Amino acid sequence: MNIEELTRGYFAALEQGATGEKLAAYYHADVVQEEFPNQLAPTGAQRNLNEILAAAERGQQAISGHRYQILNMIVDGNRAAVEFAWSGTLVVSVGKLSPGTIVRGRFASFLEFQDGRIIAQRSYDCFDPW
Repeated sequence: MNIEELTRGYFAALEQGATGEKLAAYYHADVVQEEFPNQLAPTGAQRNLNEILAAAERGQQAISGHRYQILNMIVDGNRAAVEFAWSGTLVVSVGKLSPGTIVRGRFASFLEFQDGRIIAQRSYDCFDPW
C-alpha cells in the first residue's frame, strides 16, 4: 500500500471506532503521537503506543459516531499532511455540554510512516466554539 492508501485506511478505521489490535495495526511499535493544546486537552499530550490505545478506549466511552471528512491531503515520500473536518456525539457531559450534543472541529494531522506504519503523528485540533 502507498502512503495515501495507508492514511485513508487509518482515517476510515478511526471513523469506525477502531481500538485495540485493529487500531494498533496502523502504528509502529515506537510511535510518538503529539497532540497540541486544545479544548479537550488544554495542556496537549504526548503518547506512546500503549497510551494511544488507552486514549482511544477512553474516547469511545466519551464520544460516539465519529465522522472524519478528509478535506486536503499532501503526501511527500513517507509523510502525509491531512486537513479534515471531524464530528462526534457526546456520550458524557463535557463542561456545559450534555450527552447527545454533536461537537465539531477542523483538524490538521501530520503523519510520518516507517515500515508501512505510523511512527510519528502531530495533531492540531481546532474545535468549534462551545
